[in-house]
Amino acid sequence: MTIQQLLKTAPVTTLLLVSFIGLFIMQVLTGVDANNPSTEALIKWGANALPFTMDSEPWRLVSSAFLHIGLMHLLFNGFAMYFFGQIAEPMFGSANFLALFLLAAIGGNLLNNYVTWQGIVDGTGQAGLSAGASGGIMGIGAALLIAALFKISVNGMVLNLKSLIFIMGINLVYGFAVPGIDNAGHIGGAITGLVIALAFAIAYRQRMAAVIQNIATYESDYLPHYQSEQQNEYHTTYINTPVNSDTDFDNDAHLNNTHLNHDSLHNESHVDNNSGVNSNVTVNPIRPTLNETPNEKSTAIKPALIWQLLPWAVMLFIGIGFMWWWQDIHQQLVEVLSAIEQSTV
Repeated sequence: MTIQQLLKTAPVTTLLLVSFIGLFIMQVLTGVDANNPSTEALIKWGANALPFTMDSEPWRLVSSAFLHIGLMHLLFNGFAMYFFGQIAEPMFGSANFLALFLLAAIGGNLLNNYVTWQGIVDGTGQAGLSAGASGGIMGIGAALLIAALFKISVNGMVLNLKSLIFIMGINLVYGFAVPGIDNAGHIGGAITGLVIALAFAIAYRQRMAAVIQNIATYESDYLPHYQSEQQNEYHTTYINTPVNSDTDFDNDAHLNNTHLNHDSLHNESHVDNNSGVNSNVTVNPIRPTLNETPNEKSTAIKPALIWQLLPWAVMLFIGIGFMWWWQDIHQQLVEVLSAIEQSTV
């Protein structure tokens, strides 16, 4: 798929890829090492670091999703975004796709900070930093899993569930096998994507149920009437044939051998010169239209408004939950820092 085709099919995916690459180029141009950026440089450019993110810079929950730690990290996430985005964005819609990516990225970063904070409190861990679009991408992949499970199609194509499970499994196994991978971020993003996608899948099922019911109503109201009228069309054909008793029908004009095809039904007269028979054929076909159905007052059934708003309501609820979660960890962090300050005085 070319850039022009990707921009037309998945504009948000294209813009996200451009932002990933553009930010990386800006880093390199300012002197950041392309393969092994320093901790100071990553913090400067918006990495997720618990002492900053959970204190007074919650914007790092989003900015870190656009920042990558080295060229290979960028290439890996860029390919995954390209692969998933061109399928997921047309399926869920551009606005929904963007919200899904951002919420999954935030969810992954919050889970990372929560796990890190619990490790610090228990004395088993220490603060670190994380960056990359992996959490958001895992959320998109999880959403595609739900779409495949519910057999949601895009452009008439249904996703292959086994292939998606295989790809997601590789990412998770790779994360646990290779040190330095943000597994909490991957899991948090995937869980967020699953919850959001379930809301979309339920809404999709309700819309499909309404469509099926409308088709059933149309068939029961219209098709029987149309078929009966179509059958009666030939019974309303009147043949007025004055025949001379002394004249015999030859084989071409014999009534039993006459074929009333579609074209002959629309001819008002037919003369057979061989038999001398003038057959005046009068046809009054009845062709019902949609406006002539027995149940003219039937209207299309639409899914309830609650199902149409469900995905956005779920995303709003998740957003509020994330705000509360950040506030909870932030408050714990402030209390611990205050206790440390008081103990040193």
